[in-house]
Amino acid sequence: MSATEQLAAWIAEEKAISERLDAGPGPGVARPDQVAGKTGLEMMQAMLNAEIPYAAIARTLSFQLIDVGPGRAVFQGRPLAEHLNPMGTIHGGWFATLLDSALGCAVHTMMPAGRAYTTAELGVNLVKALTPKVERVRAEGRVVHCGRQLATAEARLVGADGTLYAHATTTCLVFDLR
Repeated sequence: MSATEQLAAWIAEEKAISERLDAGPGPGVARPDQVAGKTGLEMMQAMLNAEIPYAAIARTLSFQLIDVGPGRAVFQGRPLAEHLNPMGTIHGGWFATLLDSALGCAVHTMMPAGRAYTTAELGVNLVKALTPKVERVRAEGRVVHCGRQLATAEARLVGADGTLYAHATTTCLVFDLR
């Protein structure tokens, strides 16, 4: 598949998911009764299926959840002019937020019911500048290890043509919910 065809496929998938999410509860925070007894993967699937709210920051920073599976989460972002730094490229915080979302949600998919996590460390390496001329990028996070107390994951941020823009790692603390 050419880069142009890949981009068209990404945009079409994004549109279909956006329509589903817009028909659901929209951005916000799930109520405890909406997530009680659910595993992390079930929560992420419910979010993607517009059964529970998705994180408001996704709308603020023009990215969205595209796909989840055990130990894996994919987000797609649209770099826009409002994400530019004073040098005219996309701000590193936008990269970091998109990558952190993919990393954290990948870890989230590994949580059994009653367990949660929080980011303890985030490392981001920006390897190529990004501007709004790149219409879409994808951050794919994958769990490397998930134990009783710690989880680690890695992610890559790529364009439709396969260009690597950044990569990241995280260490998360895993704990019981009260």
